[in-house]
Amino acid sequence: DKKVTNVSQKGVQIIDEEKVRALFKDFKDGQIAIDEAISALRSLPYRDLGFAKLDQHRSIRKGFPEVIFGQGKIPSQVASLSIALLENTDRLIVTRASPEMFSSVSSIIPDASYDTLAKTIVVDRRDSVEPIHGIVVASAGTADQPVAQEAIITCEIMDCTATPLLDVGVAGIHRLLENVEIVQQATVIVVVAGMEGALPSVVSGLVKAPVIAVPTSVGYGSSFEGITPLLAMMNSCSPGVSVVNIDNGFGAGYLASMIVRSQREILDHNSI
Repeated sequence: DKKVTNVSQKGVQIIDEEKVRALFKDFKDGQIAIDEAISALRSLPYRDLGFAKLDQHRSIRKGFPEVIFGQGKIPSQVASLSIALLENTDRLIVTRASPEMFSSVSSIIPDASYDTLAKTIVVDRRDSVEPIHGIVVASAGTADQPVAQEAIITCEIMDCTATPLLDVGVAGIHRLLENVEIVQQATVIVVVAGMEGALPSVVSGLVKAPVIAVPTSVGYGSSFEGITPLLAMMNSCSPGVSVVNIDNGFGAGYLASMIVRSQREILDHNSI
């Protein structure tokens, strides 16, 4: 569509709140016709790819584009979704991605990167963004680090920095206590643990910041692939602990980023 192409060339193809504001300003200033503006907005709700319907409106509603969950998809589907999303956004994250998925994506998106520990694919085509600080990601043991890394990468693609605090589980509590100043200065803390899942309660008892607990499927048989730490975290006696799903580092990182980003928006608004 020629009109859509024209609008795209004016830099409003990427759909987020800032670009929509720019689109309205261009229309107000007479730089684009009303038909061009309508053509650009028409593709906002979703795009039907046949096997999936991309939510192209999510950046406006939530401030971050749709995320691709790789598990259960074949590599070519992940690649097709990635290409389609990058037509309307300048950043992308795929979680639970396999090396085969990355191979398929990187063959057509050369600037994609893959984290083998977190199993994430990331593309970030934005200019440098001032990061928002205040998140700490603590993990109990080395086996929990893939989930912690997924949380860290999620925070980073959402414009936040996450200070890692690794291998500080309760079996050697002195490792946490030696770093207590780090968690006490945090705005929000993501705590990742398997086995009996005790670490979030311990951390929460030391800080005033909210704690997002992430149970992992790490542990022997009675851990029941994460059910035991999940129930332990949900029954925490320390107030201020919320719990996400088993192995859901992405969900924890997303929520932590929303908290510090909301705080930044409130501070920016009050400073006007």
